[in-house]
Amino acid sequence: MLTALPLGVGDAFSNRFYSSCVALEAGGQWLLFDCPHPIRKMLREGGEKAGVAIDVGDVLGVIVSHLHADHCSGLEGIGYYSRFLLGRKMTLAIHPDVLEHLWDGHLRAGMEHLKSAPDGPAMKLGLEDYFDVKPLHFERPLDLGPFRIESRPTIHHIPTTAVKVHAGGRTLGLSADTAFDPGLVAWLAEADLFFHETNHGIHTPYEKLAALPAEVRSKMRLIHYPDDFDAAGSIIECLVEGRRYKV
Repeated sequence: MLTALPLGVGDAFSNRFYSSCVALEAGGQWLLFDCPHPIRKMLREGGEKAGVAIDVGDVLGVIVSHLHADHCSGLEGIGYYSRFLLGRKMTLAIHPDVLEHLWDGHLRAGMEHLKSAPDGPAMKLGLEDYFDVKPLHFERPLDLGPFRIESRPTIHHIPTTAVKVHAGGRTLGLSADTAFDPGLVAWLAEADLFFHETNHGIHTPYEKLAALPAEVRSKMRLIHYPDDFDAAGSIIECLVEGRRYKV
């Protein structure tokens, strides 16, 4: 069985919701799609609402869709926690185009130098000291524990990856951030269920999704929606933080 637990459903500017993040579970193992801050608080609160206990130690790895902070600001914390409290590296499933700037453009300033004592020398660390990187490739899937991950690029400001995750004989699609892309929608709609963003600006307008055929909309749930979105009036179901969905 494959289940999905939204830990956050909001956008970068939300004051109502956590930033978009989904915890996937199959065979007793958990996989995160994106990792905003404060990820441990999100795991605890989402798990409590769903009636499951989940913390960083239960997480097999993180799929990183892109490097906007509302999707990856928790990576420093999860990297530190994994290294110093769990004594292991956190696995990252990430496309090389996204990986290219992860260390130098995002994590290096806060994670490169560490001291073992206040008056001691600083150690110099790299990405590989915190994370076990598993590259995503658009041409072939990545197997990670019970999960098989297919990936595809989206239309966004920076390199961004959508995925289809297969486990337990079921498939969940996750759009990540994207402008409206009929080809991407068709690819995601091959899944049993898929989560698609909707928002303002260079994101996907709700009106475009609402105009899709009913059979496509029946498989779709909305995520990354703005605070002013009329969830009650939407003809497509909106995801709820802390509600567990069976795929």
